Amino acid sequence: MSAAESTEMRKILLVDDDRIVRESIAAYLEDSGYAVIEAEDGYQALELFRHHRPELIICDLKMPRIDGLSLLRNIQEEEEVLPPTIVISGAGAMNDVVEALRIGACDYLVKPIADMKVLEHAIERGLERTDLLEQNRHYRKELEQANKELKAHLQVLEKDQQAGLQMQLKMFPSEPLVSNGYRIEHYIVPSLYLSGDFIEYVEYLPNRNIGFFIADVSGHGSSSAFVTAMLYHLSIVALRRARHELMDEQGNISPADILGYYNRELLTLSMDKYVTMFLGYIDTATNKLVYSVAGHLPMPILATAEHAEYLEGNGMPLGIVADVDYTRYEIQLPEVFSLALFSDGVLEILPAEGLLKKEELLKDIFAGSDRTLEGLKKALSLETVENPPDDIALMTVTRAGSAR
Repeated sequence: MSAAESTEMRKILLVDDDRIVRESIAAYLEDSGYAVIEAEDGYQALELFRHHRPELIICDLKMPRIDGLSLLRNIQEEEEVLPPTIVISGAGAMNDVVEALRIGACDYLVKPIADMKVLEHAIERGLERTDLLEQNRHYRKELEQANKELKAHLQVLEKDQQAGLQMQLKMFPSEPLVSNGYRIEHYIVPSLYLSGDFIEYVEYLPNRNIGFFIADVSGHGSSSAFVTAMLYHLSIVALRRARHELMDEQGNISPADILGYYNRELLTLSMDKYVTMFLGYIDTATNKLVYSVAGHLPMPILATAEHAEYLEGNGMPLGIVADVDYTRYEIQLPEVFSLALFSDGVLEILPAEGLLKKEELLKDIFAGSDRTLEGLKKALSLETVENPPDDIALMTVTRAGSAR
């Protein structure tokens, strides 16, 4: 392969007011396969640079009209980055050489150039720098295009997520449930556009008991939101089946059996997701709370005028293993009470270290609030939380006194 083929006629701008020196260097470089553009001073060089866009500059520093330093400064102002430049100068002009290197020259040679191989080696190093700069420009252009495409995709995804959120919100109860002196309401803060937390509460006939649950799907985002949609569907089916299959011996829905039903159905999804849940109902005739637990944390907090305490209970999360028997718990509720249920995302925003301290702080916050949903939101500063690390859901069940 010839030298011309190896260098592919790469363009070099040679600037020197000494015609003999310039022509001898040009002849050598052309024999080596380079395309040489000659300029006798800085003024001519600047015009040729603008027209030919050379890949490398060889520039004498001492020239009439526009000297070498001025030429380099002009090119730098136009290009922002000076192309690879080799300056050649007499031995007594080292101050100018230092200034040229400061401006951005990549090498210098002292006149007269006794060995053209030294110049050729400097050119090769300079052109390697040109190649790197070109690669960087190419990669930067590709990156800018990729970023542009990514931004467009993210905008589409954001719109999809926003649409998904609107659909998901329609699955949540649209307004507080108020019946027989009881009041249930909720609040959701998704960590992304879609939430992996889910809440449901309903008054069901014929005995007008109140059923409710809070669920937390592992992870968050679209896949977790899909599971919440499945829970919504299952809760509808569970109510339809309750009369025949999911009633306890008193004719009420059985929280333990419903959790078993949810567990079996979630296992059929094979989504590598599990769900924690607290599910219960209030027998409005006796003011008793009957509930079962599927690994939910933190447990609900029951508050009266005198104190606030966590409910007891445990059980395996849903969607992990089959044939789980969930435990039935029952407590007599006070005449006046407030029950607060949370997803575990609330623990992430509490300024305490360790689970036990976080749970204690959460109980103190609830006890110190007015025990309403709005009061709890204010006490936890939920309306100012931005980009929480996990979805946050809370629900309050309150009773101000007997309505009968």
